[in-house]
Parts: sequence; C-alpha cells; structure tokens
Amino acid sequence: MKLHQDSSGALNTVTGYGPDYVEINLVRHQGSILVLPEAPVIPWPVASFEALAAEHFELLIAPAPEVVIFGSGERLRFPHPRLTAALAKHHIGVETMDFKAACRTYNILMAEGRKVAAALLIES
Repeated sequence: MKLHQDSSGALNTVTGYGPDYVEINLVRHQGSILVLPEAPVIPWPVASFEALAAEHFELLIAPAPEVVIFGSGERLRFPHPRLTAALAKHHIGVETMDFKAACRTYNILMAEGRKVAAALLIES
C-alpha cells in the first residue's frame, strides 16, 4: 500500500508498506526497524516475534517517546509484559497492533506532533 507523504519531508513518515517491507520517506526497509519522527531510522535486530527480548524494547528508553506503537507483524500478537516492563517503568506507553495498523497509527500521531515511536516487526 502507498501512503501520501507530507510535503515538508522534515519528519519520518511511513510512505508505503507491504508484507515484507516498509517505506520511510520513500526509502524501502526490508527488516524490522525503529522509527521516530526526527531521528534516523534504526535497524531493529528482531527477525521474529518469538525472538523478541526485553533489550529490544529498551532501545526506546533513551529517545523517551510518550508512546511506542508496536507493529507485531501480519497478525496481532501481544508481547509478554516483562518485555516492555522497562518502558512502563519510564512512563512510556506501549500500544500493540498489527503491522499495517501500526504504520497508519504512527503517521497519525506523528502528524499531530505527538512524541511517538514505532517498533515495526518485519519477520524474515
């Protein structure tokens, strides 16, 4: 699916996605990534839902978003609370949804000026 890009280009925007990729500002990524509006896209070293570990989510503590949108892949799967406990300890909310919904929700929150991050799982 293609999404329309904000003409300013100043913020990281999801401009397209498919079963095995996501485009941020028209640049295709074929592995899991972390996205924040005003930071470089970060490769997220997670190849499957089963491989998720607490340290994967802890990468989002330093940027300190208000909320993390976790795109759990093609279907909705919730990470065990122990995986996201460090985020909760730092008052960072986590919303889980399937990959497509996560992409759309991230764009909406980012466009509203919210301090949001997306953790997008693309399983290989």
